[in-house]
Amino acid sequence: QVQLVESGGGLVQPGGSLRLSCAASGISFSNYAMSWYRQAPGKERALVASITRAGTNYDESVKGRFTISRDNAKSTLYLLMNSLKPEDTAVYYCTARWVLSNYWGQGTQVTVSS
Repeated sequence: QVQLVESGGGLVQPGGSLRLSCAASGISFSNYAMSWYRQAPGKERALVASITRAGTNYDESVKGRFTISRDNAKSTLYLLMNSLKPEDTAVYYCTARWVLSNYWGQGTQVTVSS
């Protein structure tokens, strides 16, 4: 049974930082391309960052503020978010993709507000 479990979300003030984690089980984690998506209220789900063997890529809105990383030994994906803005408020989801397999976590809420 495949599970992706996100954690680390919460309420933070503008300019603050959070680190999200996504613990994976039931998959050969190192084979998978991993990504973070987010969905803000009233908006479509959008890609935030991805990490593969080829490297990383980021949405323009988070470049220079967010860092995606992974620990294959721990089967865990991370998203370090610095200089958070109110527009970063959303539910953040991690995904695992390999060939025809595509899995999603249940999401973790990030709220940036003073």
